[in-house]
Amino acid sequence: MTVPEGTSPKVSVPRLRILWSFARPHQRSLALALVLALVGSGMGLATPMVTKGVLDALGGSDSLRGPLLALLVLLVVGSVVMYAQWTLLGALGERVVLRARESMVRRFLRATVPAVTRRPPGELVTRVTSDTVLLHQAATGAPVGLINAVVMLFGTLVLMGVLDLVLLGTVAAAVAVVGVLFAVLMPGIATAQQRAQDHLGRLGGNLEGALRAIRTVKAGRAEDRTAERIVADARISAEHGVRANRREALAWTIALAGIQLAIILVLGVGAWRVAEGDLEVSSLIAFLLYAFGLMDPISELSQNITALQSGIAAAERIRETDDLDSEEGAVHAVHAVRAVHEGPVREAVAVVGEKSVRDAPVRDAPVRDTAAQDTPVLELRDVTAAYGPDAKPAVRGVDLVIPRHGHTAIVGPSGAGKTTLFSLVLRFLEPTGGELLLDGRPYRDHSHDAIRSRLAYVEQDTPVVPGTIRDNLLLSRPDATDAELRRVLHEVRLAEKVDALDDGLDTPLSGAAVSGGERQRIALARALLRTPDVLLLDEATAQLDGLTEAAVQSCVRDRAATGAVVTIAHRLSTVIDADTIVVMEAGRVRARGGHGELLATDTLYRDLVEALRIAAPAGRPESTVLG
Repeated sequence: MTVPEGTSPKVSVPRLRILWSFARPHQRSLALALVLALVGSGMGLATPMVTKGVLDALGGSDSLRGPLLALLVLLVVGSVVMYAQWTLLGALGERVVLRARESMVRRFLRATVPAVTRRPPGELVTRVTSDTVLLHQAATGAPVGLINAVVMLFGTLVLMGVLDLVLLGTVAAAVAVVGVLFAVLMPGIATAQQRAQDHLGRLGGNLEGALRAIRTVKAGRAEDRTAERIVADARISAEHGVRANRREALAWTIALAGIQLAIILVLGVGAWRVAEGDLEVSSLIAFLLYAFGLMDPISELSQNITALQSGIAAAERIRETDDLDSEEGAVHAVHAVRAVHEGPVREAVAVVGEKSVRDAPVRDAPVRDTAAQDTPVLELRDVTAAYGPDAKPAVRGVDLVIPRHGHTAIVGPSGAGKTTLFSLVLRFLEPTGGELLLDGRPYRDHSHDAIRSRLAYVEQDTPVVPGTIRDNLLLSRPDATDAELRRVLHEVRLAEKVDALDDGLDTPLSGAAVSGGERQRIALARALLRTPDVLLLDEATAQLDGLTEAAVQSCVRDRAATGAVVTIAHRLSTVIDADTIVVMEAGRVRARGGHGELLATDTLYRDLVEALRIAAPAGRPESTVLG
């Protein structure tokens, strides 16, 4: 949440409710912590009065045993209570942070792909790591500390009044001045701290993006320019931090000076009253002890108000992630929109569809329908889809049938809608018109998990998952044996490479630890391990050498003999191997058929081929790129 220039964040009731939503599950523990804090404060408030009793006993030749024993009891009990309170609040704060982080991580991973990808990953990471830290104090320690500080401040003033009302008036004037100055300065401190946090989040997002593209940055000799753009947010964050520090330093300087001035006045007025016989020396000393301790509740109030304001801003940023569309929620929203546009009959169908999705169980194991073998495994009927309610359709009126066996290649120029088709099939994106069917049943009758249990997907960029080679291979099939892992590694010609590594399958992977071709093969091996009904490949051989590509193509042909393979094709070798080629243009299916047939009948397909100076080959040019 960004605070506009010239405004201050206010601790309003609605904003406090957002923060309280994080603390509410732990209200019993918070109540216990508050009781402990008040008991500890009571011990502190009692100490000057017991000290007065010690001094009175000295003046009256009474026994010191009782007052000294009372001071010792206050010390021991107060220390125990303080330890219990701090450990309770510390553990409680960690639980609040853990719960918020766990909730956000699960929300991010359950959100729709467009909802996640439209935000910089670094910004989302900052909300999980940095913003949640501010909750630690704000949602637990700050409320307890504020109540305790108020009780401590009023208790101190009341006991000062019991000792001497004249001296209390002197101190009250100083406290009032300090309070007014704090009320003026604190909103500016919170505003500066909040803006510093906002720019820190932007820095995280920009830095994460730059590190992902580090090779491109270096190749373009753009290190300094990129660093300058990133550091700009760091500078702005530092400027706001310095501004907050200056205001805070001014506030504390005034507060300390005010209290010290009050103590000087108490000494002067108190000495005069003692000389006049209106005040006992023991009462003056006890009053001074209260005056010296007056900074504690004032300091606690200031720190907790600052923490509360920063925590409210962080809580709002965290709660903003609740607005990320979940996949189930997106299905319901799409059906609602379609019902409005398509009339009462379609609305009734949409309601049934919503109920089917809502009631569909999440299934870990593949669920095969008893459909006849001649029923297509996948079918798209007049499908239209867009990446937002106001966005132009990325595909429109697409009809496509994927048989249970065979290899289907999808080709077309950039922006033709090839990747959108995969997003629809994988249910990353919901159609705004038409419908998809699995085993002859509409997608709305299946859960997301049930659909994806039938599919395997290899992305063109083939990102590796943090972890080891084994972790990457077992991502979608965690129960696979080592023998099965070695089988798929052999199929993609990676077995010898893995065997040569010191840790074998347990070798950690990172973006720089493997080549692009090896990442592709690891991703393909992961998909083959699933033995899916439909294997979706976004050109899984683009970064492979000729020999390895031939082996992978052979593996794909074998898989096409037992299941369906759908490829977004960018290389001619992939196209020639396909049983059916689908040509897309401007979000529509333009033509379909075999390689030779399309060369003879479709001008776009022929232009795509001829643009690369390729004639209809008898063989397979390994380096040819298409689409």
